[in-house]
Amino acid sequence: MDAFFQFVGQYWWLVFVFGGSVGGVAKGIGAANRRRADRRQERYLAKQQTKVAVAQSKALTRKDEQAQRRDIAKTVDEHIQTDVRWFAYETELVTLLDYPMMIDMREPLTVEFHKAKRHADLLRPDEPDALLDDDAAQTRYRDAVHDYAVAFDIAETEARRRRRGGFDLAEQSRLARAQNLLRLAIDEAATPQERQNAYRRARRELDGLIVMPTAACAELEQQIAGQLEA
Repeated sequence: MDAFFQFVGQYWWLVFVFGGSVGGVAKGIGAANRRRADRRQERYLAKQQTKVAVAQSKALTRKDEQAQRRDIAKTVDEHIQTDVRWFAYETELVTLLDYPMMIDMREPLTVEFHKAKRHADLLRPDEPDALLDDDAAQTRYRDAVHDYAVAFDIAETEARRRRRGGFDLAEQSRLARAQNLLRLAIDEAATPQERQNAYRRARRELDGLIVMPTAACAELEQQIAGQLEA
């Protein structure tokens, strides 16, 4: 320690020679440390901002996906509800003959309704999620279902207004006879033979007049056939 103080005492003048350099080095080191601290702070803030942006993006994606699912579900529900309204005619053969225009393919409104239904059915997805993130497909399906529902409303309104008014007197008589025969065909109190004969006669009355829904006819025929076999 004495040697150190002796050295300082002898070479005290070196302070004036190197003092500025040492001070500059110290200042430089301090500035570099501050820059490193600033860069660390900037990297930290950048990472935090990135995390926030990613979280916001995910939240928006979830929100958009939920909105899409709601819209798709609404469209599917409108499709189903319109089908239910049509099936109420298609499966009730007796009621259908009160409004025969619903299956009279000579009528433009009827043709338009059935075309719109087929188009909507073709675009209906097997799984609603299949339409996610496909705006064009969602729009096509939504528009098709809307057209189907509107076409059905128009056809139904006109059918109820006209009832059998689109048929001449002879055709109206045939429709009335067929309707009475169908009532007997679905009457469980009648014998199987009576029901079968009534159904066959009803089909003859309607032959060349209107085409009954295939599904409803097949179901009724199966019921009658089952009773005959029993």
